[in-house]
Amino acid sequence: MEPKIEHMGLGNSLEFEAHLPLSDRLKVFKKSQFEPDNFVTAKCHAMTEKEVKNLCSYLVELKKASAEEMRKSVYANYSAFIRTSKEITDLEGQLLSMRNLLSTQAALVHGLSDGVLVNSTSTAHDDYDDEDTYDENRHLSETEKWFAEFLDTLEVLLAERRVNEAMAALDEGELIVENARDKRSITRAAFLSFRTTINEQRQRLVDQIAETMLQPSTRADELRSSVIALKKLGDGPRAHTLMLSSHCQKLQSNVKSLNTTTTSYGGAYITTLSQLVFRFIAQAASDSLAAFSEDPAYTSELVTWAVKQTEAYALLLKRHVLASAAAAGSLRVAAECIHICLGHCSLLESRGLCLSPVLLRLFKPFLEQALSCNLRRIEQSCSALAVADDWFLLHPTIGARPSGSTSSLTSLSSYQPKLSSSAHRFNSMVQELLEDVAPLETLHLDGPALEGVLQVFNSYVNLLIHALPGAVESEEEVHIIVSMAETEAQQMALLANASLLADELLPRAAMKLLPLQQGQTNRTMADMTPRRGSDKQSRIPDPGREWKRRLQRSVEQLRDSFCRLHALDLIFTEDGDTRLNAQMYTCMDGSIEPEWFPSPILQELFAKLTRMANIATDMFVGRERFATILLMRLTETVILWLSDDQNFWAEIEEGPRPLGPLGLQQFYLDMQFVLLFASQGRYLSRHLHQVIKNIIARAIEAVHATGIDPYSVLPEDDWFAEVAQIAIKMLIGKANFTNVEDDGVSPTYSMSGKSPYGSETNLAHQYREH
Repeated sequence: MEPKIEHMGLGNSLEFEAHLPLSDRLKVFKKSQFEPDNFVTAKCHAMTEKEVKNLCSYLVELKKASAEEMRKSVYANYSAFIRTSKEITDLEGQLLSMRNLLSTQAALVHGLSDGVLVNSTSTAHDDYDDEDTYDENRHLSETEKWFAEFLDTLEVLLAERRVNEAMAALDEGELIVENARDKRSITRAAFLSFRTTINEQRQRLVDQIAETMLQPSTRADELRSSVIALKKLGDGPRAHTLMLSSHCQKLQSNVKSLNTTTTSYGGAYITTLSQLVFRFIAQAASDSLAAFSEDPAYTSELVTWAVKQTEAYALLLKRHVLASAAAAGSLRVAAECIHICLGHCSLLESRGLCLSPVLLRLFKPFLEQALSCNLRRIEQSCSALAVADDWFLLHPTIGARPSGSTSSLTSLSSYQPKLSSSAHRFNSMVQELLEDVAPLETLHLDGPALEGVLQVFNSYVNLLIHALPGAVESEEEVHIIVSMAETEAQQMALLANASLLADELLPRAAMKLLPLQQGQTNRTMADMTPRRGSDKQSRIPDPGREWKRRLQRSVEQLRDSFCRLHALDLIFTEDGDTRLNAQMYTCMDGSIEPEWFPSPILQELFAKLTRMANIATDMFVGRERFATILLMRLTETVILWLSDDQNFWAEIEEGPRPLGPLGLQQFYLDMQFVLLFASQGRYLSRHLHQVIKNIIARAIEAVHATGIDPYSVLPEDDWFAEVAQIAIKMLIGKANFTNVEDDGVSPTYSMSGKSPYGSETNLAHQYREH
C-alpha cells in the first residue's frame, strides 16, 4: 500500500506544480546547491515504469517551456543588448585610440628630452673622434635617402590604388624603421618622424579604401577585398560599418529605381521588392561572415542593420500596399503580401538571420485593421440588406460561394442552405473572411477573427430581434431600421437563419481556425502535467466548444424574444386587457354546466403550435430538435406566465368569487389538454410538466380551502384524457369518436413519439391520491 500512497502524493505534487508560474517551477533548478542525482532519487523513489515515464514527460515539457521563455526574454531585450554591445565596441575603439595617442605623446616627450640631453652634454664630448662623427652622419644620410625613396614608391602605389602592394610596403617600412631603431642607427627624433610619416600614409590608405567602398561602381569582389584590407590595417569596426553602408546605398538606389519604373503595386512589385531587399541583406551577411567570422560585436551590428533595412522595407510596403489594403478591408491582399514577404525572409534563416518576428510585429497592426474593416463591412452590408429582406428562405443564387467543401455534385447540392437574402450575404462574407485568415497562423489572428465573427453574428441576431413586431429598443441603442417579419412563417424564418448559421454554417467555416485555438490551449494549459488520459480530456477547456456555445446564446436570445412575442399576443388583447384571467374560471359556478372543451385561449395556443409545427417540418429539415425546443419554450412561456401571475392567483384564492367545482374542472381540463398535446408532440419538458403539476395542485388547494372536497366534484381521470383527446382531433379536423385512443393526432407527430413522462391520466390519478 505504501508505494501507492507515494504515487498519489507525487501525482498531486506534479498537478499542483503544473498550475504554478514557470518561474516558480524552475526555482528548484536555479539553486546553487542543486544536485541532479539527488533530485532524481527523491522523485523516482519506489516509482513504477509508468510513473517514471510521466515524470520524464513532465521534465521534457518543462524544459521546452523554459527554452521558450528564455527565447522570448532574449528577443524582448535584444535591442538593448545590441545597443549596449555597440556602445562597448565604440568605447573599446576610443580607448585604443587614446592609448595610441598617449604612446605617441610619450614617445615625443622622450624624444625631446633626449634631444635636450644631447645638446646639454655636447660640450663635454668635444674629444669625440672625428671618424665616429663622420660615420654617424654617413648612416643618417643613408637612412634618410632610403626613406625618401620609400615615400616616393608609396606615393606611386597609392596613386595607382595598388592596395595590397601599398600595405606590404608599409609593413616593410615599419619593419626597417624598427630595426634601425633597435640598432641605434637613427636618433629617437628621426625614428618618431619616420613612424609618424608612415602612420599618416597608412591613414591615407585607409581613407582611400573607405572612399572606394562607398563608390556606387564598386563591385562585390572589390568590396570584400577592401573590407579585408581595411581590417588588416587595424580598422575592423570602420570596415564593417562601411561595408554595411555600401550595401545600404546600393539597396536604396535599386529600390528607388524600382519605384520609379513601377506603375502598379501588386504581387509582382511585392515579389521584386522582397527579392531585392533580402538579397542585399543575405549578401551583407555573407560578406560579414567571410571577413569577420562570428565575432559578437560585428554580428550584433549586422543584426541591427538588417532589422533597420527590414523596417524600411516594411515601411515601403505599408505606404504602397498595406495601408490602402487595410483601410479598404482587403484582407486577402494584405495576406498575400505578407506571405510573399515571409517566404523570402525565411531564406535568411539558414544564414542565422531570423527577421520574420520583425515583419510580423510590423505587419500585424495592418492585418488587424483589415480584419476590423472586414467585420465592419459585413455588419454594414447585412444591415443594408435587412432593410429590404422579405424573410423568405431560398437556396443561394448561382455563382454564390458554396457553404462547405464536398466531393460530388450531389453532396454539394445537399450543403446549399435555405436562408433569407441578408443571411446568405452574412454567410458568404464570413466564409470569405475565415478562408483569408486561416493561412495566417503565424500572426495568431485566429482568435481575433473568431471573436470578431461572434460579434458580427450577435449584431446580425440583434437585427433579427428587431425584425420581430413589437421589439423594444433601449435608450442607449442606436435606432435600427429593418424590414418587419409580419407572418409566423417570416418570424420563424428569422429563427431558421440564426439557428442554421450558429449550428452548421459558421462552425463549418471556422473549422480550420478552431484546431489552431485548441492547439494553442494545449500548449499553454495542463498538457505539461503528466495526467491520466481520462483526466486530460475532462480538464482541458475546448475553445471551439465555448465559441459555439456563445453562438447558441445569441440564438437563444432571439428564440426568447420570439416566444415572448407570441405568448403576449395570446395572453393580452390589443387594448391591453388580459385574456388569461381568473374570471374565465370563477364565473362558471352559479350557472348551468357547460359543454366541456378546452378554453379558447388554450385552443389558440394549440392552433398556433400546430401551425408552427407544420412550418417547422419544412423549415427545419434535419434540425427537428431546434423546432421541438422552440415549441417547448413557447408552451413554457405561456404556462409560466400563468403560474407567476399574482393577480390571477389572488382572485382564485382570495377573490370575492372563489374558484368553484365547475371552474376547477375547467382549469383541470385545460391543464390536461396542454399536457396531452405537448406530450404527443414531444415538446413536454420536465420543467413544464412540474409547473403544470404545481399549479393544478394549487388550484385544488384553493377549492379545498372553501370547504369543498375537490376530489368529490372532479370526474374520473379517464374523462379528462378522453375530452382532451377529442378536442385535439376536432381542432385538427380529424375527429373520429369511435376510437379516441388512436395515435398520430399531434400537430408535430411527424417529429414525435410517446411522452417520456407516461400517460397523463396517471398524472391525474396522482392528484386524487394526495
